[in-house]
Amino acid sequence: MIKKTVVSFVLFALIIAANAQVKFKADKKLLQTIEQNFTDAAAQYKVLAKNLPVDKFPKTYFPTTGKYEWSNSDWWCSGFYPGTLLYLYQQTKDTALYSEANRILEVLKKEQYNKTTHDLGFMMYCSFGNANTIAPSQTYKDILLTSAKSLSTRFSPAVGCIKSWDGKPNEYLVIIDNMMNLKLLFWATQVSGDSSFYKIAVTHANTTMKNHFRADNSSYHVLNYNATTGEVIKKKTAQGFADESAWGRGQAWGLYGYTETYRETKEKKYLEQADKIAQYILSHPNFAKDKITYWDFNAPDIPASLRDASAAAIMASAFLELSEYVNKKKANQYFKTAETILKNLSAADYKTAPGTNGGFIIKHCVGHMPNKTEIDVPLTYADYYFVEAMMRYKKITGN
Repeated sequence: MIKKTVVSFVLFALIIAANAQVKFKADKKLLQTIEQNFTDAAAQYKVLAKNLPVDKFPKTYFPTTGKYEWSNSDWWCSGFYPGTLLYLYQQTKDTALYSEANRILEVLKKEQYNKTTHDLGFMMYCSFGNANTIAPSQTYKDILLTSAKSLSTRFSPAVGCIKSWDGKPNEYLVIIDNMMNLKLLFWATQVSGDSSFYKIAVTHANTTMKNHFRADNSSYHVLNYNATTGEVIKKKTAQGFADESAWGRGQAWGLYGYTETYRETKEKKYLEQADKIAQYILSHPNFAKDKITYWDFNAPDIPASLRDASAAAIMASAFLELSEYVNKKKANQYFKTAETILKNLSAADYKTAPGTNGGFIIKHCVGHMPNKTEIDVPLTYADYYFVEAMMRYKKITGN
């Protein structure tokens, strides 16, 4: 009996040891760079704020003409500007950033009632969620809960997904990007106790995992479902090179989304999915050596093809979180990948020189190549996930 107990204890200890969180050692030079990046980014966003019309949100800037493109609050990227300001305030304690964030949140808050978009997670959680983390308030919570209710109206039990774009009557279009909006629903259940939000989120994640991925673990961008039966009608792209290609940012959305879904549920299948996506990215022959991904893994003109720094920033943030959930070998692989991305995004090739690029932080992003819009320009979500990745790097290295 004693021998059996000892054996059981040893096995338990081995299991604990195997799953113990890996301790990551920070690159001291990169840490110094990150601190300088936060200072530079804060200065950049003051430039952006100075040029921003009072009721608009930054979309992009065209370095060749020196002109900005702004958006209204209903644009899917509207949450990234206040979200980045709030992230930077956390790092710098610069109250000017906090004041500007609070000002623009007032412009954004009406979108809590918007039932025409699947992107309320991006719009409202990246903004009001960050604000609530800094200064928890019932006002923020109410706005976020209303946003979650609005997002839930786009869910179809017949399809098992949240609708992305409103198409023809019998079309039900769902994009991989939707995985990024589930955090709002998980949060809503945690705060309200209403499990319906959680159920919608996991059902969407399950349906997407079943239908959106190819045998090699790359994902399609867009699926069209039969709105009545839930049958998959077509798998295609909108922003990628071709229907069967692997759009760079799409792979980043999937990686981040399933890592986050594992965090919120602790269900192993989501971790396994995130790991499969990670291995697809890292083993792809067209994954650039500097880890700044091409806009599409199957772009025909690689290596001359444009990079998408926004996809790289998203991947860096996702890889850092994923490194905390996997075995030591993979943890080191994912951590080092993110570290390389951060080093390269911090270099002059991708990080904006102070006072240039209209106030944006990161350059050389690709928004929508097939539409020939936002090509090789800065984008707010590149800035947001770059700042987030740097914050995560500091946190998991104990700095």
